Amino acid sequence: MAQYPYQQYTPQPYWYQNQPTPPAQQANSSIVWIQGGLNAAKNYHVAPNESIPLWDQEEQVIYLKSADASGMPTIKILDYTIRETQPQIQNEANFATKDDLAEIKAEIAKLTESLNYRTKQRKEYQRNE
Repeated sequence: MAQYPYQQYTPQPYWYQNQPTPPAQQANSSIVWIQGGLNAAKNYHVAPNESIPLWDQEEQVIYLKSADASGMPTIKILDYTIRETQPQIQNEANFATKDDLAEIKAEIAKLTESLNYRTKQRKEYQRNE
């Protein structure tokens, strides 16, 4: 009997074919801590077309190091502060009351009447000329 270098095809059972595929591995999203300030950030290698935040362990600074397509790095320095308390939100509502709206309506009526009176005077003046 001749031996063939190929394996014989064996179909997989139905239950094996419908197994879910394992999820793709996600990128490591852990925080990168550095010591040594700006010099340590400058020495940290970043791949081309990548950006990475580098958290300083000694100061409240984040160095955002990026590299363009050619691998030329740039660094942006971000200072951060920790808030001890949440800011107070003022709940004072600045709404107009019915009386305020009535006053505004009366003032608009006066202005409209004055405008109409002046327009009427101008037309009479132009007729008399």
